[in-house]
This record gives sequence, structure tokens and C-alpha cells, in this order.
Amino acid sequence: MAEDPQRHWFEELADHMGSAYLRYSFTMGTEKEIDELLRRVPLAPGARILDVGCGPGRHAHELGRRGFDVHGVDISEAFVDIARTGAPDGVTFEVMDARSMSFAGEFDLVLSVCQGAFGMSGGPAAGTTLDPDREILEGMAWAVKRSGRVVFTAFNAYLQVANMADGNDFDAERGVHRETTEVRNSAGAAKMVDLWTTCFTPRELRLMCETVGLTVESMTAATPGDWSERRPTAEDVEHLVIAARA
Repeated sequence: MAEDPQRHWFEELADHMGSAYLRYSFTMGTEKEIDELLRRVPLAPGARILDVGCGPGRHAHELGRRGFDVHGVDISEAFVDIARTGAPDGVTFEVMDARSMSFAGEFDLVLSVCQGAFGMSGGPAAGTTLDPDREILEGMAWAVKRSGRVVFTAFNAYLQVANMADGNDFDAERGVHRETTEVRNSAGAAKMVDLWTTCFTPRELRLMCETVGLTVESMTAATPGDWSERRPTAEDVEHLVIAARA
């Protein structure tokens, strides 16, 4: 069957992996990530949160269990179906392309973490758009209340450049890293897929935030399960940004 050119490349990956996504090691630190998030971004009980690129809903579920009102959006219908299963009270999900969000000042906190949506619209998903991630960040900025925060993670461009000698397929013009990797579904069946991830420098992220009306309050290093406050380095996988709506 021919691929549907209208589908985001991530949808094929999600369709194959399904709930097996939650077996991968990078998903095992959810509670620690939320612990650190709430330490660094205090929220009132019952605060409303938007999870952009929520995937199977692991962060949304954890926040819901802690008493927050969470709405998750993801481009993958397969992942949204999984997220809806067993969702805590007050946690809802919707199939939505993060580049087409139209929320307006509705949320106390807007998240896009662990390659949820921000940074995932490069490669064939970008089409002729030079900067699709700016569209996502702008939608996030519009979605948050003026007293709220936007929190997102982004892959570290310095790390990709440092590893270019290791067969790293990196588009230096657009900052997009392409990786061909094997993923498995719940039955253990393997499939080779291409992943396109846009990578950023801290300076680039600060400038992008400024253009969409966000003021960066902190930018730190991040790895799965560890969002503690550490200065960005060339060796860390991701940057974690906490920004306020200007």
C-alpha cells in the first residue's frame, strides 16, 4: 500500500508501536519528570494543563493523578486511543495536528516534552515550510494564560554536530537529524522506520521564544527521567525550556 502523503511520518511509527511505546526505557522516568516539573513550576490545585504531542498520555495521566485538569493533543489517532484508556478523571484527549492549534489563553501550563510535538515536524513533514516548529511554539504561546508557563524540550544541536563522524545524517541547513532505527510492536514484530528530529542551540531557542511572545525564565540540560537544574552542555541529549508569556 502506498504511503499517504497527507500523513505525518510519525503516524506510521505510532501505528506500528502502539502500546509497546510505553515499554521503552526513555518512558520509565515519568514520575520523576513530573516531580521536578512541579517543583520548578508550582501550580495551584486543579490548574488546567495542555499536553502538546501527548503520545499515549503518560505525562497527562500522571498529572491527572495529582489532581490537575489536563487536555492532551496528538497527531496520532492510535496513540490518542491508548491515552484515553484508563485516563484519570479530568484528563481528556483529542487528535490534533500541533501546527494547527487554535487555543486562546485557556491553560495555566502548556507542555511539549520528550519529543512530543516540538521538534518533530522536520524532514518530509515540513513540506516547503522553513520553520514548522515555530508554528507549534506560537500555538503553545497563544494557548497559555498571561500568568502561565510554557515548558518544552528540544534536542541538542551541539550533540548532533559532535557525533557527525559516527554516520550521523544531519542536515546542517535546517538542523534536522535523520535516524533509521528498528521499532517493535506489542507482539515483538520489528519494523525499520525513519525518524526526523529538529535540533536546536540554546541561543536559537531563546530567539524563537522571543519571536512568539515568550520570555525564557530558565534553560537547562535534560535527559529522560532527569529534569534537575543543570547548565546546558554539548553532551546532553536535550534542552528543557521554561518560559512565561510576555
